[in-house]
Amino acid sequence: MRLRRWSSRWVGLAVLAGLALSAPGTLAQAADLADNNEAHVNFEGEPLSFDTALTGKGGSVRWELLQDASAPNGPTVFAETSRDRTDYRFPLAILKGFEAKDVEVKVRFKPVSGKVDQAAGLVVRLRDPDNYYIARANALEDNVRLYKVVNGTRRQFAGTNVKVPAGKWQELGLKAEGDRLTVSLDGKELFSATDRTFVEAGRVGLWTKADSLTHFDDLVARKLR
Repeated sequence: MRLRRWSSRWVGLAVLAGLALSAPGTLAQAADLADNNEAHVNFEGEPLSFDTALTGKGGSVRWELLQDASAPNGPTVFAETSRDRTDYRFPLAILKGFEAKDVEVKVRFKPVSGKVDQAAGLVVRLRDPDNYYIARANALEDNVRLYKVVNGTRRQFAGTNVKVPAGKWQELGLKAEGDRLTVSLDGKELFSATDRTFVEAGRVGLWTKADSLTHFDDLVARKLR
């Protein structure tokens, strides 16, 4: 599957200054992990293997490596740092070399700041920057929601209210099997729902909203079939 390239919305991370971490052999290793049905990225000393994109409006996205001594798997974390306050604005970081239909994705995240939003999200079955499933946790609203984004329009179809503390590391999980999607927080299943909008294999990745500054660490994607 090939993602459509959206002019200035679509930017390779390699062009961002300071983000090319050269470690011989690690790009090949990342590809091998994807071929073996699992990809694991902890952002420590490896080249970044993501494409970046934007759903919605606002300026260009800016994903960067930052240092956070509290991170669970080494001090280097990944974050979208543009602080653009456009409300309907959803920056994406899409993992390269990994596609799946039935898949489980998990990531550690820490909401740091944001006045419009403090959100962290996981994307599965992504066709392009305007069509995918997204599970997101919000520290300002204390809830976790499940959406589908169809032709650029976000539509909620499941969710629950639950404490999402700011300044604390947590783990968000999203599993897609057939037409059922299941969302978890810190290893505890929160809810599941069925939907058949996206039934084919697609890409996986990270997601934020508006001016959220959210630190991400320890991304794991595993094919279930």
